[in-house]
Amino acid sequence: MNGSGGSEREVDMSHEHPYRRRHYFVKKEYQTKFILKFCLLVALGAALSTVLRLVFARGTLTTAFDQSRLTIQNTWEAILPAAVTTNLITLALISLACVGVVLFVSHKIAGPLVRFEKDLKEIEGGDLTKVIRLRNKDEMKELAVGLNSMTSSLRTKVADMVREMERIADSAASQGAPQGVIQDLHRLRAKTAESFRI
Repeated sequence: MNGSGGSEREVDMSHEHPYRRRHYFVKKEYQTKFILKFCLLVALGAALSTVLRLVFARGTLTTAFDQSRLTIQNTWEAILPAAVTTNLITLALISLACVGVVLFVSHKIAGPLVRFEKDLKEIEGGDLTKVIRLRNKDEMKELAVGLNSMTSSLRTKVADMVREMERIADSAASQGAPQGVIQDLHRLRAKTAESFRI
């Protein structure tokens, strides 16, 4: 049973037990949706760029040599194949870069979410000694500090309650209270101590 003296150290996001995530897809559904939305935004940007270029080229003429013959045609017809090809190549390259960047950035959010889910389940099960630890570059450190502070406060309160129940049981016994009341107090204290890891 820990007292409240160690709460400062437990709230600290120290590097005592650093860990590394081996997989960047730690929350696949969230990260996949994030990447797809980002790539869709890039694709819409490329399509808008192509359409605007063609719209602004309408009403203008371009001259070109085609097999030693001089041809005159609408500018938008002349640049359409090159614009589409250029935008498709650019879209592919930027999408690949976006996947890498978004995966890396979302990993800093999804990783802590997975860590919170796992650690909060243990806290829900009564383990009030749990300390949430995040990596240096992870997001949501303030939330982790807040949760650690909450767990530390709960641990102190539960420890105080267990001690108080023990004191009341001893006091009741010394004052000649009925044995059934004293046994109930001891049972309540034992059940509380079993329900929480402090």
